[in-house]
Amino acid sequence: MDVILNGLTLAYIGDAYYELSVRTHLIQNKITNVNDLHKKAIKFTAGTAQSLIIIKLMEENLLSTDEIETFKRGRNSSGPGRKNIDAKTYHYATGFEALIGFLYLHDKNRADELIRLAIIFIEKGDFNGKDS
Repeated sequence: MDVILNGLTLAYIGDAYYELSVRTHLIQNKITNVNDLHKKAIKFTAGTAQSLIIIKLMEENLLSTDEIETFKRGRNSSGPGRKNIDAKTYHYATGFEALIGFLYLHDKNRADELIRLAIIFIEKGDFNGKDS
């Protein structure tokens, strides 16, 4: 894609692709009840979870310099936040979504790799003593 997209537009597409990937993962794991799917998906897609994921990816040095810059682009364009989540968590979650959106458009294999890691982190609750 030759068009340069702003951070929020990248987050918009990244949110959709990440959500679809999580839902696909849950269905592949034989979860078919819609209420169960929704409850389990929230553990992966809530802003708190996305914020913890991006922090973990950076702490583990799993992102390139360009990927960190893309995250920051999304984080910095995320606006005032939402009522149900603190501003820093919201900004980090938006940055994570922007990174996934950018990678979805430019390197889908890498987007899938980071999503697989995110799913593993959430399933293990692997956040340096923090529980998702």
